[in-house]
Amino acid sequence: MTLARHSSPPPSARFTEARAAEELHTTIQNARAARTVADHATDAKDCWRLLEMLGLDPASSKRG
Repeated sequence: MTLARHSSPPPSARFTEARAAEELHTTIQNARAARTVADHATDAKDCWRLLEMLGLDPASSKRG
């Protein structure tokens, strides 16, 4: 009996792929959060302050 060898990427490549996927997910979540804040803010100053408190980039509401 022979053992089948599976060709899977090395652990470092899987880690890199997982990190890239997580960064993309975080970017999308932050953009959605920024848009939600912008939609509910009373004015631009309120929006800016809320985004700043949450540590979100105001420009991220325009992406994603």
